[in-house]
Amino acid sequence: MNFGAPVPILRIFDEQQARAFYAGYLGFKVDWEHRFEPDFPLYMQVSRGACRLHLTGHHGDCCPGGAVRIGCPDVNALLAELRSKNYKALRPSAEQVPWGGSEIALTDPFGNRITFYSERADT
Repeated sequence: MNFGAPVPILRIFDEQQARAFYAGYLGFKVDWEHRFEPDFPLYMQVSRGACRLHLTGHHGDCCPGGAVRIGCPDVNALLAELRSKNYKALRPSAEQVPWGGSEIALTDPFGNRITFYSERADT
């Protein structure tokens, strides 16, 4: 039996901040949104390439302060993209990690940690 790729669920508290961070800054697209009723919390899926994330305003879905690692073919290209945007809350940098490869570690407006990583190319 094969399994599909996991879809992390991250807690959000403010829809406008979530859209600004995930869609505006990180370049994810909003795939769909759901509410049980008009004034209920938002549950939505965002994606970029093969990466999918679920963002939820429902307090029972998950705890704030989660962490997710997302593979990225070129961390330096992503870093250049992020630095070109006017997002005042973050000024990311890439780090060479001792186990090989590079990482960009970000924290979203809700305390969730997102690490984009490129693995070391074997020579």
